[in-house]
Amino acid sequence: MTKSDMIEGIAKEVGLPKAKSEKMINTFIEQIRGTLSSGGKVTITGFGTFTVSHRAARTGRNPQTGETIQIPAVDVPHFKAGKAFKEAVR
Repeated sequence: MTKSDMIEGIAKEVGLPKAKSEKMINTFIEQIRGTLSSGGKVTITGFGTFTVSHRAARTGRNPQTGETIQIPAVDVPHFKAGKAFKEAVR
């Protein structure tokens, strides 16, 4: 499913124009992005939790040359599915 498919599905299900459905999806994504950017977490009961995980700096290896390289530390978004969501997928 793509973002366009989701917008179309929501528009049909709720009976809204696609433009409003798209605005809803974009607002939802921006709310999650903004909360994670400021160090918070987003919990949607029955669905899951979005958090930011920190990956420490580490040494890696270039697979083409075998050369050792330094991989810098980075913060990455993380999603943990909730119990009800996991059970629905099984």
